Amino acid sequence: METPKPILAIRNLIRAVVARLHWLPPLLARLVLGVVFIQSGWGKLSDLKSTTENFAGWHIPWPHFNAVLASSTEFFGGCLILVGLLTRIAAVPLIVVMAVAIASAKWSKIEDWTDFFGFDELAYAVMFLWLGVRGAGKVSLDYVLGKRLGLLVDGRERDRDA
Repeated sequence: METPKPILAIRNLIRAVVARLHWLPPLLARLVLGVVFIQSGWGKLSDLKSTTENFAGWHIPWPHFNAVLASSTEFFGGCLILVGLLTRIAAVPLIVVMAVAIASAKWSKIEDWTDFFGFDELAYAVMFLWLGVRGAGKVSLDYVLGKRLGLLVDGRERDRDA
């Protein structure tokens, strides 16, 4: 049985729109994550005493050192993610910070396995993983510098100029 022409027309329209918007999801993910982590990191850096006390309460070793490390990672990592510079590299320590946050501050709040999937930290870690694998996209400093220096990591045709 042949597919009806109106269905084919709709499918082709959707494909055309999607092909033109492939740059949008990584940009939006970077904007959201960047703003969230810049604010979060700056808030923690601005009140290191409270952040250190929280880390000590969660039994994180060397609470002051790790408070500075995690806060700086959030702030500077958020800045890099926002502009799309060294995105794949910046995603790794941010995933680690999210894993530590879950393990230290959230794990005791899990009543059943479904609670785990409601943690913001898990959603952030998954988005960082996606950016780490996919890259920052065309609207990023990674793309501009990579193209200029001939260092593009993503060899897919959609990320190249025709």
